[in-house]
Amino acid sequence: VFSLLYRSLVSKKHGKLITFLRTFMKSRPTKQKLKQRGILKERVFGCDLGEHLLNSGFEVPQVLQSCTAFIERYGIVDGIYRLSGVASNIQRLRDASHEFDSEHVPDLTKEPYVQDIHSVGSLCKLYFRELPNPLLTYQLYEKFSDAVSAATDEERLIKIHDVIQQLPPPHYRTLEFLMRHLSLLADYCSITNMHAKNLAIVWAPNLLR
Repeated sequence: VFSLLYRSLVSKKHGKLITFLRTFMKSRPTKQKLKQRGILKERVFGCDLGEHLLNSGFEVPQVLQSCTAFIERYGIVDGIYRLSGVASNIQRLRDASHEFDSEHVPDLTKEPYVQDIHSVGSLCKLYFRELPNPLLTYQLYEKFSDAVSAATDEERLIKIHDVIQQLPPPHYRTLEFLMRHLSLLADYCSITNMHAKNLAIVWAPNLLR
């Protein structure tokens, strides 16, 4: 009798627990609502690129879109991407990096950043430098290394193109977006003194390591 009574009590408690959990799961706010309320903050810097884009719903990182748009508007200046910004401004933007994953991105047009344009360029490079798997990926490092060592320019271009096609889709889309931006900047090399070779020198360590 005691055994039957005990099992009955346990069964009732178990049933109440299941009911409670079911009610809790139904009433639990969605991830999107938690993000809108500022309760849940997605990590942006130091997060795997594919994972970040999957969680954020963006085709390419919002931090890249925001920084490049700012630089194309305000950053056609001498030494863009070569010169570093003020460390405190870079850190301030880095600390607010979770906002690059929301609908309300940091206002880069505020006075500190417009006066210190290089801090935005530094932030953009920092994002790529902190990716746990570089944009050109550890997996393809040897293939890229072999490609750039090809004997002729034509062979080099063909091999690099072939390796780029092997990038994971999030990495490929992001690389394409970044290359379009850098190609645009190279057109202003008479103002910035940053022609394609200089841009490649300052960017390469952030993309392939």
